[in-house]
Amino acid sequence: MTGKTTIPSTTRKGIADVAKRLKTLGEKEAFAVLATDDNGRPYTSLISFALTPDLRQVIFATPRNTRKFRNITGTGDVALLIDNRSNRNKGFIETQAITVLGTARALRRGRAWLEYAGIFLKKHPELEEFINASTTALVVIDVKSCIHVGNFQTVTAVDWESKES
Repeated sequence: MTGKTTIPSTTRKGIADVAKRLKTLGEKEAFAVLATDDNGRPYTSLISFALTPDLRQVIFATPRNTRKFRNITGTGDVALLIDNRSNRNKGFIETQAITVLGTARALRRGRAWLEYAGIFLKKHPELEEFINASTTALVVIDVKSCIHVGNFQTVTAVDWESKES
């Protein structure tokens, strides 16, 4: 044995605590990759994000005059990839990723907007001027399901809508 970890060649069903892993990634990672539908074609964007304490929603901000925002106002269906590949020079086995599937919507300014902005700014205080700009939209993704991949090919899927709080 050389001490190297064998990379699995097949996918296995996982039993990960997806909520716990999502919470951990949400606390440690500043960025995620957002995928939207651009007239039937995939479009991805790097975003700063924050999770609500109950893990049922993801918050991010974007300029209104972007393809990303147009795509969100089109269908609202999005996928968000949160992973830890940038933390260190991790091997394949140690890297984890969660794909969040959900529906995105822009918030109107008001009480709810202030609540979500507060959650977002607690994680990203340096973006206060950006989210308060009249040209910026605060967007919330209502999480429908999450798919965790760890140990290279161990997959655990959870339907968030049927998950108890």
